[in-house]
Amino acid sequence: MQEHLDVWQEIKTQLSLSYEEESYKETIDAIDSIFKVKNNYIYLIVENDFVKKRIELVYLKKMNRLLENYVSEPFQYRLITQEQAESELSDQKHYSPVKPEETFGKSGFGTNLNVGYTFENFVVGNSNRLAYTSAIKIADQPGIVANPLYIFGDVGLGKTHLMQCVGNYILESDINKKVLYIKADQFVEEYVRLASKRKFDEFHSRFREIDVLLVDDIQFLAKKEKSQQEFFKLFELLFNQQKQIVITSDRSANDLKDIMSRLTSRFLWGVTVDINRPDLDHRIRILEKKMMAETSDKDLIPHKVIEYIASVFDNNVRELEGALKRVLFYCTAFDYEFTVKNAEIALESLVKPKKNNKDYLKSKINNILSIVSDYFNISTSDLVSKKRTRNYLYPRQIAMYLIKNLFDLPYKKIGGYFSNRDHSTVMHSVEKITNEMNTNKNIQIDVEKLSIKCGEN
Repeated sequence: MQEHLDVWQEIKTQLSLSYEEESYKETIDAIDSIFKVKNNYIYLIVENDFVKKRIELVYLKKMNRLLENYVSEPFQYRLITQEQAESELSDQKHYSPVKPEETFGKSGFGTNLNVGYTFENFVVGNSNRLAYTSAIKIADQPGIVANPLYIFGDVGLGKTHLMQCVGNYILESDINKKVLYIKADQFVEEYVRLASKRKFDEFHSRFREIDVLLVDDIQFLAKKEKSQQEFFKLFELLFNQQKQIVITSDRSANDLKDIMSRLTSRFLWGVTVDINRPDLDHRIRILEKKMMAETSDKDLIPHKVIEYIASVFDNNVRELEGALKRVLFYCTAFDYEFTVKNAEIALESLVKPKKNNKDYLKSKINNILSIVSDYFNISTSDLVSKKRTRNYLYPRQIAMYLIKNLFDLPYKKIGGYFSNRDHSTVMHSVEKITNEMNTNKNIQIDVEKLSIKCGEN
């Protein structure tokens, strides 16, 4: 506890230099006690709700940024009023500093939550809106709205982030809740370790008092029959006690292999939601949010550079954020300007393997189809369909022209992306747009705008 108090005094000194003296004395200066350290949160005692809300609104974000410089684990500050503290310690007349509470499973897992995963920094788009909305409702009323919540999707799309948002939100609402985040393979390892020593009671005691169980990558239970049996018992126990369960996987429950059917059937009892790849606009907003977290300066990198990164790295959020960090490091380390050219140089070693990948071309073309559909306010399925009305025909011809112009694919191959159209149809469309651009200003404007959006810059 003392080390946390020492760090807090250091941070107070820095805050006193950053803010006006009067404002500092009215809010921060009087904070000199830590109520508890639990679940990677450090709870500071403030005088009343007014001061608490003012600090949360103005100072808390900076306090947590400063804290990162002093701790190796992902701790964050939280505030609790004197009244709330006394209520929790009702058996004492006056509050006195207490030792940090042991987190759940100190000898095993702890909560395992990353306190940086919050609903506030989760970027919502069409690809994850349903999952996000479901997670918030479940976090508001754990064990009541839907149980379990089953989230599935490809690697790196934010399943783990969203799952841990639920845990962190519940802990913020009630710091006494026992929340456990665990990967399925960790569950298996812990069972094997304790079962080999015949310490079954110890294994059961670690999991059966949990209020919220968050299990990541459930597909790793495949072929682990005894671990599946133990997880089934745990699921039944927690479910019957209305304890919230959240599960993630890289596939739907129906597509899980080598997991017993009575277990997969229970995954379908609650709400099942999927997370898909983010579209271009969503990827841009993810990068802008990440840039604010990394630099606190939303204008540091020009929008064209952000668009370039978002257009190239369209597979998942993880590689998208990694690309941004690489550009930031490269330009900052060498004091280069943030330009598209410098971004291309910084990312060259990452982009080359993607271009050699068959999936890269497919994803880029799907991206073009998505951009053109959004531009003309039609669905992608209508764009590639055989419907011949003007509101579909013109956008389709533009899309064919863009694909030919950007990738120089054979006409037959391009036709494959448009309901297997004949090569002559594609050739006619490309030639038509090429010729009409010279005489029709509107077509020229459409092509120029879409070329930029598709990453031609």
